[in-house]
Amino acid sequence: MKKRLIAIICALACVGLQSGCWQAEPLEEESPELLQPSEVQEDDDKHSLLPEQLSLPYAPDQSLDPVTCPDGMQQVVSSLLCEGLFRLGPNLEPQLWLCADYTANEDFTSYVFTLRSGVTFSDGSPLTAADIRAVLNRARTSERYGARLTGITAVTAGDGTVTVTLSAPNSGLPALLDIPIIKSGSETSPIGTGPYLLSQTESGACLVSNQTWWQGDKQPTDRIFLVEAADQETMLYRFTSRDVQLITADLTGVSPISVTGDISYQDTDTTVFQYIGCNVSRSPLDDPAFRRALWAGINRDRIVSAFLSGHGDAAQFPVSPVSPLYPADLEQDYSLESLSTALRESGYTGGRSLTLLVNAENSFKAAVATHLAESFTAAGIPMAVRSLPWEEYTAALAAGNFDLYYGEVRLRADWDLSALLSTGGILNHGGWSSEETDRLLAAFAGANDRAAAMKSLCRHLQKEAPILPVCFKSTSVLTQTGVLENLVSTVGQPFYGLTVCTVHLRKN
Repeated sequence: MKKRLIAIICALACVGLQSGCWQAEPLEEESPELLQPSEVQEDDDKHSLLPEQLSLPYAPDQSLDPVTCPDGMQQVVSSLLCEGLFRLGPNLEPQLWLCADYTANEDFTSYVFTLRSGVTFSDGSPLTAADIRAVLNRARTSERYGARLTGITAVTAGDGTVTVTLSAPNSGLPALLDIPIIKSGSETSPIGTGPYLLSQTESGACLVSNQTWWQGDKQPTDRIFLVEAADQETMLYRFTSRDVQLITADLTGVSPISVTGDISYQDTDTTVFQYIGCNVSRSPLDDPAFRRALWAGINRDRIVSAFLSGHGDAAQFPVSPVSPLYPADLEQDYSLESLSTALRESGYTGGRSLTLLVNAENSFKAAVATHLAESFTAAGIPMAVRSLPWEEYTAALAAGNFDLYYGEVRLRADWDLSALLSTGGILNHGGWSSEETDRLLAAFAGANDRAAAMKSLCRHLQKEAPILPVCFKSTSVLTQTGVLENLVSTVGQPFYGLTVCTVHLRKN
């Protein structure tokens, strides 16, 4: 989705239960409406607003090594230098990239990845299996990728192949291997196989088109300039003053920062999942019929449109609706009547007021929590919001001091839900324990037909309702209007559609 805005509130401060997110201005009950687009300008005026060169912000004193570089714009720059064995498409499914093909053994505990032939690094040297092994082994112990790669026990390099051995079955492993690859020994000044290479000139750093890129001469511009922006405030100033033409942001995050001008944005789907967790040891939440009533009583579409300004996708299951694994045919239509029916069937007759815990530092989540509590109270389920600062919120979760909590987690792209739902899972704050859930989680991990296994799992979760899914958030790529035409972005690659993008610059 692209919209032209006069002003946009964007958020660039880290938040989130498991990941860095950015946030915008506080809400009252609902998100403020976005301002209307400015009037169409004459062609001459449009041309005068175009930059003479395409520029991106970056911090020269921070690493561009994709394994260790900071979140945000350093990653954007790095994504133009380096590529992975796979990349995630707009539907969050893995696509072959530096990997030409792969095979797995019968129980998905060992994979052999065959490298694409003829690929070279930007310095002309060939991509080797040893380079990939080195990056994956570094990534296994890194802060950014370590959690997703815990199942890997060994990485070995062969003649044009890389073998990955796992401690347990995982038929979704390729979705975790979009980790950008660099040439061994180039960590301080990364050399990748991507469409651009880093160059230092008298006037500063820039990205120069990689003449040995395996996709050929398909870069939309020969040079992308890098403008120094050592901190968040400077980056926003550079963007507002049109010194740089693209930044990324989560528009439903924490710290409000205004960006003005003729701006376009494109939302990208993510694995960031928002949900309500249930303390299943407390009555009446120990009754699955009552939890099903709560599940039925969430107007997810309204939450996304009214409280997240459309920056997300309503979801009834813990897998993104854009994924082919999402069981859309299991969805149930929301209505007040369905909530009333589910309550009657549960035998619920009222009782104490339930407490919904939420992190006070995210005004968007706090607004959603307030809306939910008011909606459930009106339906005959007394509920109050307990809003706590982050440290107190996480302490209450750890102690089990809640009835319900509004949570957010960045799920893995292989859709492994064991941390959230398995017995003793690190994110299973509600204490859910079920042999059937554990069995279905294990069956999905080793499934050849992943869609069928996910459907079985979701049908079970719909019946038991240990958590109440709400939505998957999106993040946004903001650009100066008119500069980048046909830009297709994904959460990991703002320049995902680089080869079909057109860059419009002002001619002297």
